[in-house]
Amino acid sequence: MTFKALVVHKSDDGAIRSGLETLDDSALPQGNLTVEVEYSTVNYKDGLCMGGQGRLVRNYPHVPGIDFSGTVSASSDDRYKVGDAVVLTGWRVGETHWGGYATRTRLNADWLVPLPAGLSARNAMAIGTAGFTSILSVMALEDHGLTPDKGEVLVTGAAGGVGSVATAILAHLGYQVVCVTGRAEAADYLTSLGASRIISREELSTLSKAPLESETWAGCIDAVGGHMLARVLGQMKYGSSVASVGLAGGAELPTTVLPFLLRGVNLLGIESVMQPYANRLRAWERIAKDLPMDLLEKMITPITMADLAKAGDDILKGQVQGRLVVDMKA
Repeated sequence: MTFKALVVHKSDDGAIRSGLETLDDSALPQGNLTVEVEYSTVNYKDGLCMGGQGRLVRNYPHVPGIDFSGTVSASSDDRYKVGDAVVLTGWRVGETHWGGYATRTRLNADWLVPLPAGLSARNAMAIGTAGFTSILSVMALEDHGLTPDKGEVLVTGAAGGVGSVATAILAHLGYQVVCVTGRAEAADYLTSLGASRIISREELSTLSKAPLESETWAGCIDAVGGHMLARVLGQMKYGSSVASVGLAGGAELPTTVLPFLLRGVNLLGIESVMQPYANRLRAWERIAKDLPMDLLEKMITPITMADLAKAGDDILKGQVQGRLVVDMKA
């Protein structure tokens, strides 16, 4: 049997090339579960892997795709049977293990979760790692005391995948969501997801001379890092928390310890790749309950496997709004 995949090759001189190929099942990686992939999506990491950047991929040829949803077609694990609908995010699939940019894949059953009731395979990939990270962030903020009556919640990098889903979930839960974006044209989109107001990236991208500013935000989900995160930390309310999920603005954090020592601010690191199974189930159940599917549909741009290379370039350039959903059978 054969399957179709986006395969990335690296030549001896370091040049990267990729393209759609038809492969035999003998090329599938090791694993105790085979899945017929129905949908995937495009994340920032996928752009890096397709372009051979970030040292995420060590062995070539390689099939990227850190997320996928599909149906089990062969299983030697008692937890799954043929026909079961499943979802994969994380576990470095698409990086160190062949990923979801293939119509068929084989992997370790420990890395999967059942598709939650009420979600389609397509919706699961509109959520993907970005949405999974978003709900982990919301859960972490709630676990540290955030409630809707505490005040405004800031979402940075709001027009991207994490920010879009976070905005929709927070608004659905009754929070006043303030979105930060560098794209003025995204304002109507973010408002449609539930944002109460929009502020421009420029307002927060410059460091303040004062380590502490007026207490403004009851919570924050930050996908930017760098100077913006440093600035936001100085604006957090007493005892509030920031969930740090990304570094689009840089990995350095030029701040002081004063927000932590004088206001008791918590900086919560959100890691989605190696989350244990029980917390994955908890997160996916929360997504199915707290993310309105009509709002999710507004975030989706459908693409096919033929569009993957361009999509990888676009997401690295910050030109993707919402969620790209790849129909693997188109």
